[in-house]
Amino acid sequence: MNTKELEIFAAEIRLNTVKMIGKRGFGHLSGSLSVADVLAVLYGSVMNVMPDNPSWPLRDKLVLSKGHAGPALYAALALKGFFPMEWLDTLNQPKTKLPSHADRRLTPGVDMTTGSLGQGASLAAGLALAQKMDDLNSRTFLILGDGECNEGQVWEMALFAAQHKLGNLIAFVDNNKKQLDGTTSEVMEMGDIAKKFASFGWKALGLDGGCVRQIKEAILGISLTGRAHVPTCIVLNTVKGAGVPSVEAIEYNHHMVVDGDILATAIREATETLKNLGGDV
Repeated sequence: MNTKELEIFAAEIRLNTVKMIGKRGFGHLSGSLSVADVLAVLYGSVMNVMPDNPSWPLRDKLVLSKGHAGPALYAALALKGFFPMEWLDTLNQPKTKLPSHADRRLTPGVDMTTGSLGQGASLAAGLALAQKMDDLNSRTFLILGDGECNEGQVWEMALFAAQHKLGNLIAFVDNNKKQLDGTTSEVMEMGDIAKKFASFGWKALGLDGGCVRQIKEAILGISLTGRAHVPTCIVLNTVKGAGVPSVEAIEYNHHMVVDGDILATAIREATETLKNLGGDV
């Protein structure tokens, strides 16, 4: 996909995420919206996957360590054809294949079960090490939350990945500056996350997490020939609720009720964005 197509894909992910969570009436809407752009780039332009064969052994893999953003991942997977779009209406309902947090046993296209913050980081490093040991020409992508980086397990993984020269591991930090109980600066100031990863032996950079062009160019600049060297961390500077102004404006929006006027406004805003980009509604 080119830049315009990726922007449309991200807008489609956002609109379907709003509708999905709105159908349930509550959920982690804002933290799902802030990763829509990176998911659009990964599934629209970068990752080597086969929607009609989700378990293809040579595929690239994604670990959504901030598992509560599962709805955005489900929207991306459905739009790519991993499963019917109608499944999105069953989010977190009894007998659903789309639970609140991603579960690889239930959802086609989900490579790793996540939810307990920090653990997805270690799981991603394990997958990347296995790919390297098997000499596969594939990568593991990891999405972390900035608040999640409070977890010591993330930094144990960072040491491990550098030690084992996991150049096929690319981590993204959704730096939306909010977490469950407030802003990240109030709860636990992380400082310069990219510099921290660099000090642990990673290649690290920061960019506009709402710009699909920047994200795509950064990933394409990481050659697979570097898999013998160092892992990469890309810090995505984002806004919690990105792309839906009314959700962005809510101060405490980590987990929120999404119904009535809030839902109607969010759907209208997400629809207008998609229309303005030239996408089908």
